[in-house]
Amino acid sequence: MKHPATLLAARTLLCTAMALAVGGPALAADASRLGADLTPAGGEKAGNKDGTIPAWTGNESQESGWSYGKLRQDHFKYKSDKPLFSIDAANADKYADKLTPGELAMLKQLKGYRMDVYPSRRTCGVPDFVAANTKKNVGFAKIGADGWSLKEAWVPGYPFPFPDNGTQAMWNAKMRYRGVGVDYKNVVTSVSPRRGSTEWIRAGQEFTAFMPWAEKGSTLLSKLPQVEYYAYFAYNSPAALAGQALAITYFLDQPGSETFYYFPGQRRVRRMPTYAYDAPQIGMENQYTLDEPFVFNGTIDRFDWKLLGKKEMYVPYNSFGAYDFKTKFEDIAHDDYIVPSHRRYELHRVWVVEATVKQGMRHTAPKRLFYLDEDSWNLLLADDYDAQGKLFKVRQGFNIPVYETGTCDVSAFDEHNLTEGRYVFDMHAAGTGSDVHWLTEGKGARFKAAFYTSDNLRAISDR
Repeated sequence: MKHPATLLAARTLLCTAMALAVGGPALAADASRLGADLTPAGGEKAGNKDGTIPAWTGNESQESGWSYGKLRQDHFKYKSDKPLFSIDAANADKYADKLTPGELAMLKQLKGYRMDVYPSRRTCGVPDFVAANTKKNVGFAKIGADGWSLKEAWVPGYPFPFPDNGTQAMWNAKMRYRGVGVDYKNVVTSVSPRRGSTEWIRAGQEFTAFMPWAEKGSTLLSKLPQVEYYAYFAYNSPAALAGQALAITYFLDQPGSETFYYFPGQRRVRRMPTYAYDAPQIGMENQYTLDEPFVFNGTIDRFDWKLLGKKEMYVPYNSFGAYDFKTKFEDIAHDDYIVPSHRRYELHRVWVVEATVKQGMRHTAPKRLFYLDEDSWNLLLADDYDAQGKLFKVRQGFNIPVYETGTCDVSAFDEHNLTEGRYVFDMHAAGTGSDVHWLTEGKGARFKAAFYTSDNLRAISDR
C-alpha cells in the first residue's frame, strides 16, 4: 500500500495537470502580435480580469544612480512596496489554487515559513534586438530530428514565443537573454545543516558562465558553435574543496556535457563523462545534482516535455533579497529557510511544463513540474517527484530585473529537500561582499572557447 503522502502527491499532480489542460497551451503563431497585444516575449499584455495582475506597459528601468557595486534593491522602482498579505500554514488552504504543490508543502512542513505577497509588478522586458530576433523566429526556429535539440534560431532571441509543446517552452527558458556572460567573483554554494546539527556546507568559489550566442545583434545559431554555455568554477573553500576547479561545456545538440575537473591532490585534470544530469555534485552530501542549478540546468534529452497550459500563481518575483551582498549571510539564510523578508512573491501568469523521464532512461526525479514566467520565460519554480510519486524536492528561482541587460533573470535559487529537511542556496550574492555581474560584451580570456579546455584548466589550476 502506498504511503498517504505519496497518494496525495500523485493526486495533486494529476489535478494540476487536468486543471491546466483545459485552457490549452498554445496561442496562434502570428508574429505581428508580438509587441502589439502580446509582450515581445509572447506574454499577454493585458492584466487579468480582477486587476490583481496589471497590464504590461513596456520595458521597466531602475531608478537613476545605479552602477555596479551598489545594491540593486535600493534602485528598484517599487522599493517602497509593502506586502498585501502573508500566506502561512494557517491560511495556506485559502490560497491553494494559486500555489504549487511544493509551495503548499513548504508552508505546511517548515515551522514558521511564510510567503509575503506584494503588488504584482511586471518589470521584465527585452532589448530591441532580442525582440526583433524573437519575431524573426516565429515559424523559423527548429527543433532537431531527435525531438529535443535546438537546431536553428535567430539569436539572441526566444526561439518559440508561441510554444506548441514543452520542449519549445524549455528552450525559451534556456535561451533567455542574460548578456554574453554572468560573472561571480565570490559565490557560496550553501547546504543547510543535517537534522540535529548546526554545521553548514559553505563552498566558496568564483564562477563564470559564457553564452557564445548572445552578442548583441542578429546571428543564425547554425553559424555559431553549438554550445548553450560554458561554465568555469574554482573553489576556494572549504579545505576539502579548495583548489578544485571545473570547466564545463553544455551543448545545444549533444547529450550530457563535456566536463573537465581539476583535483589538486592529484595535480591532474580528469574528464568526467558521467558528471551530468542527476549525478550528485562533489562535496554536497548528495543534496545537489548537476541539473538543478538555475532551477534546471543541462540538456533536456532524458525527459519528455508536456506543455500543460498557463495559470495564475504566487511566484518569486522582483525578489532582490537573495542578491543582498552587503547583509550577513546568517541574517538572510536561517537553518530551515531563507528569511521571509529576503523573499518576495507576486501573482503572475506562468506556463506549466511537465517533465516525464523517457522510457529506458533513469533519473532520481522521474516526474517534474516547472513554472515559467510568461514575460521572461525564466524558470520560477519546480517540483520534483520520486519514483514512488512522492513530492521530495522544491526549487524557487529568485527573479529580478537586471539593470545591465534590460531583461529579467533567475540566478539565485533555493532548493528544499522535503524528505531530509535540508536546503541548498546557490548562485546568489547574499552576504558575499560582491554582487553578481551580468555582462553584455565579451572581453577577456573567459569569453573565448579556448578557456574551457582541459589544457587551459590544468594551466590555470596548478597549486
